[in-house]
Amino acid sequence: MPTLWRSALHLVSFFVLAQWMGLTAAVAETPLPLSTEAQAAPSETPIPLADSRLNSLDQILHYSNERLPNNPSIGQVTSISQLRDVQPTDWAFQSLQSLVERYGCIAGYPDGTYRGNRAMTRFEFAAGVNACLDRINELIAAATANALTREDLLVIQRLQEEFAAELATLRGRVDALEARTAELEANQFSTTTKLFGEVDFGIVDSFGRSQDTNTTLGGRAILSLDTSFTGRDLLRTKFEAGNFVNFTRDITGTDMTAHDFGTNASTFFISSLFYRFPIGSRSTAYIIPVGLAAHDMTATLSPVTAAQSAFAQRNPIYRQSDGGGAGVDFRFSDAVSLTLAYHGPPSSISNPLPGQGLFNGYHAAFGQLTFLPSDRFGLALTYIRYYSPGPNEPGQINLTGGTGSQFAQAPFGDETATSAHSVGIQSSFRLTRGMVLGGWAGYSRARAETSPGFGVSRGDTADVWNWAVGLAFPDLGRAGNELGFMFGMPPRAAGNDVRNRVDRDVSYHIEAFYRLHITDNIWIAPAAYVILNPEHNNNNDPIYMGLVRTHFNF
Repeated sequence: MPTLWRSALHLVSFFVLAQWMGLTAAVAETPLPLSTEAQAAPSETPIPLADSRLNSLDQILHYSNERLPNNPSIGQVTSISQLRDVQPTDWAFQSLQSLVERYGCIAGYPDGTYRGNRAMTRFEFAAGVNACLDRINELIAAATANALTREDLLVIQRLQEEFAAELATLRGRVDALEARTAELEANQFSTTTKLFGEVDFGIVDSFGRSQDTNTTLGGRAILSLDTSFTGRDLLRTKFEAGNFVNFTRDITGTDMTAHDFGTNASTFFISSLFYRFPIGSRSTAYIIPVGLAAHDMTATLSPVTAAQSAFAQRNPIYRQSDGGGAGVDFRFSDAVSLTLAYHGPPSSISNPLPGQGLFNGYHAAFGQLTFLPSDRFGLALTYIRYYSPGPNEPGQINLTGGTGSQFAQAPFGDETATSAHSVGIQSSFRLTRGMVLGGWAGYSRARAETSPGFGVSRGDTADVWNWAVGLAFPDLGRAGNELGFMFGMPPRAAGNDVRNRVDRDVSYHIEAFYRLHITDNIWIAPAAYVILNPEHNNNNDPIYMGLVRTHFNF
């Protein structure tokens, strides 16, 4: 057999085998995710990008992206040295070198890369086959008239018969993928947006000698639209409605009894609207017109994830910084990050009247330095500068986010413009695979910025403290389950220049809960907690809270 045609046959057979193996691997492997994000998804839960329902759509988007005008074109390579990401130590280096320099049958990208570790698309397969066929035509043109013999034809026929089954299998897989693609393209909700839903049912009641409440049944529904334009950014629009009446001051006499899933709106409203996008490879920026709190952008390091009371969820000073605004999260390394944010309630930052707006109304400047040296230990240092104009926003002065005593929430009353410097420390330590210990402490130095009378003078100060410790047993009985306990002191006005607005005694919060995963989409969380000496007053009887929350997600 002539050397020329022997080389050509070797070239074709080697290329078909290599390309067939690469394409079948691309079809069989797990599809590429649409987005690299995992951050907080609707209502503080991660976005389930690995959900099998999304696999087909992700495949479509991945292959569709190959058709975009900005996809780099492929250029012919004549020397292996032109491919800067191919090294002599690579296992396929010699084969690739032969295809490039001996046969001239390999194409690379204009940026000088070969990208040998990624799956091959059908466009790239076509480009490679075309390069080989061009090379064969050159060999034929350069050969003598009688170069093609019967022996050569028999070899070609034998190669076709040998790979007939594999080619048929490949053809079937491609046809099946095209059918799935056509069906999903005809029925998909959007090429850029995913819809997520959550529903909560809850039974809640309070008990105690001072309580005269009835057992309530409530519900809440959340619909979230997550849109990504580049695969790395996220535009979230979250709608919420429900009839969960929270057990707060108007019902129990204190906000210390509040749970963390109250929504009392009969029609859907936008509870969160923000756009998150990367800055470089490690940092993320946020633009927030509505409803994204500081704790959504950074780690709170609470030892428990399934606590049902508002106080046990996180350090109350985080609740000073929420609403609309902007923020950025700088990742200096995998272990160290710095989060900065500026927040104000939508009713204030969107109001152009005097004493309102983005900078003159209610606002909070937030900063946190987080250390996560390992998956077992974390430490966070937090600072918040808070301001509320008071008289222009009655009821908006709330240093504790509705978790402490009335004196701690508004040390100088609702009619006094109030500022505060708050600091917090949070830590969590995984003792064993199934046990996590952690807690926090928070301190706020409040200052009266006006003198409305009632014994309050401008420059008066107050000290507000809170702390908590928690113990959790994650994955107890099943992955996703959690048994947890929390004990702490809700925010307390420990000192105040206004003598009649200081908490003389100490309240304690004790909570136990268990989150039980029924399926991947349903969990039930019974919880009970007690407030000893409510409102930091020993004369008040304990208040006992009991609830059962059932959560559905889809």
